[in-house]
Amino acid sequence: MTRIPASPPAILPLPSDRERPLWSVMIPVYNCSIFLPQTLNCLLRQQISEDMMQIEVVDDASTDTDVEALVNEIGKGRIKYYRQPQNVGSLRNFETCINRAQGQLVHLLHGDDKVREGFYAKITSLFEQYPEAGAAFCRYSCVDENGARIYDQGRIIQKDGILENWLVQIAERQRTQYVAKVVRREVYEKLGSFYGLTYGEDWEMWVRIAKHYPVAYTPEILADYRKHTNSITENKYLTGQNLEDISNVINLIQTYLPLNQRQEVLRRSKSYYAAYGLKTASQLWSRSKNKQAVYAQVKQALRLYKTPLLFWKTAKIYFKVTFNKV
Repeated sequence: MTRIPASPPAILPLPSDRERPLWSVMIPVYNCSIFLPQTLNCLLRQQISEDMMQIEVVDDASTDTDVEALVNEIGKGRIKYYRQPQNVGSLRNFETCINRAQGQLVHLLHGDDKVREGFYAKITSLFEQYPEAGAAFCRYSCVDENGARIYDQGRIIQKDGILENWLVQIAERQRTQYVAKVVRREVYEKLGSFYGLTYGEDWEMWVRIAKHYPVAYTPEILADYRKHTNSITENKYLTGQNLEDISNVINLIQTYLPLNQRQEVLRRSKSYYAAYGLKTASQLWSRSKNKQAVYAQVKQALRLYKTPLLFWKTAKIYFKVTFNKV
């Protein structure tokens, strides 16, 4: 079995006569034990009964600590634990999470992220109010390794509702994170799991869902997405692989769009992520003075899109690097 599936892995439907909880909170983990206690405790504080919510850690053969002992110590039997026989990679671990999920609603809560009080009550209410929705999500805060706020995601709409023209909006750029998103299990059963890449694979999935289902949204901030130096995202910044993967996702997303909208969405996506790459390069230089990482971001950004403004921003970055400016 390949670590990165070339097509969406199948999610098997559950027997129709089985008693099922409303929620499955599935927690994929790999060497994130420093953050995992916060993730588990944020769930336990919500005090949702076991008949309403399955909570399970799915461990991709971590080596940093005895994850099972950690889960048992904190969860005291309330949180189940499953360990992969060997390290299978993030995509196969997500696939395992979804196939092991017994609930109607599936939340993939990574072991370094957190939800706030009221997250599950609000998302439940969205699905009740909009039963046609295949997925629902909230706003999130981005936090650092210590939990300090970096920024709050902007509002998409001003009040709870179904997002209009959402396919085009989400196709232009990533507008949410795993921690904020909940998907009906039956949607995964129809569309399959994550595939193709290990960076941007969630963006492709959210577009795939938007192609087939309405999506509900609340502007309340009820989730915390953590950025830290050991994450998959951070490691890919150092080589520019993040933008190479994004370029592949952009091209894949084109196939989900009506023909008359593809070129404009393609232009906007490439323009946005080229600018994002240059911004990332500047931040990397300020944070770590890593010339190799800066040059990798700039190179991939200009492969995506070129304008006089982007060349000007590139020149400013090279000036910083050459003269060791912050």
